[in-house]
Amino acid sequence: MNPASLPDKVRPLLHAAGVLPVLTVNDVAESIAIARALLAGGLNTLEITLRTAAALDALREVKSALPQIMVGAGTVLDSSQVDAAIKAGADFLVTPGTPSTLAEALAEAPIPAIPGAATPTEIIALLQHGFGVMKLFPASILGGTAMLRALRGPFPNLCFCPTGGIREDDMAEYLGEANVVAIGGSWMVRPEWLTTRNFDAITASARRTRQRIDALRKTSN
Repeated sequence: MNPASLPDKVRPLLHAAGVLPVLTVNDVAESIAIARALLAGGLNTLEITLRTAAALDALREVKSALPQIMVGAGTVLDSSQVDAAIKAGADFLVTPGTPSTLAEALAEAPIPAIPGAATPTEIIALLQHGFGVMKLFPASILGGTAMLRALRGPFPNLCFCPTGGIREDDMAEYLGEANVVAIGGSWMVRPEWLTTRNFDAITASARRTRQRIDALRKTSN
């Protein structure tokens, strides 16, 4: 894929989502149940991180069971994971950081990518590869919205999906920044809800999140 075309695909995907639920999963069946719960609450885009042995199978089975959901592969660290995620049916790729070899693999991938960056130097390198939408990670440690505002000056046309340490109460602050197209977070799927298999709580959290996103965007318009 020509990387110059990536923003045209990534921006609408992320803008429609508003929030990208970030999941680390250990059980395939549970992953499908989580995805169903998020979808019932109005969130139809999610990221499954490639941090566990079950991740690729979970991604594949979620896509099979719920093809209407956009499922991204997160924590992609090298070109072999790029290939594996594509074969598993990922709709998009997300990285926490992006060395040049990984950036090249993302640019050549047939699906969109959201490459991670943490510094202006890393951002410039990704711009040179043609990427115009990036993941700012770890957002809260890097300064949160203050960092995003600082980046607007030298990079006025760049958009971010900040992720890392963002809480539900932070949504309005982050989504209020002009260079934020969406945010990544995990508050919609709390560990205690999974322990008790309280998928209704996940749906309720997803619905509340969706309603807040819609309200914030209606106000900004």
